[in-house]
Amino acid sequence: MRKEHKSKKGGLTAAGRAYFKRKTGANLKPPVTESNPKGKKLARKKSFCARMSGVKGPMKDKKGRPTRKATCIEALEMLIYIKTYG
Repeated sequence: MRKEHKSKKGGLTAAGRAYFKRKTGANLKPPVTESNPKGKKLARKKSFCARMSGVKGPMKDKKGRPTRKATCIEALEMLIYIKTYG
């Protein structure tokens, strides 16, 4: 995946999601970035946060910069959801 397909805040851009769809046929939805989602959006966010919390790897690289995992978690305010919803 090329650099323009990756968001600096973590995750994929719209172009990245389109590229992935062309390559694999997957229909990826944009992330739920609402601070207080309801219904299906809440379920999607909780599910994604649960999966991301199990991802192994450091939060910072050798130079002390946040990894893509860390930026994704920060962008989606997942630490709050992980602690709240388990």
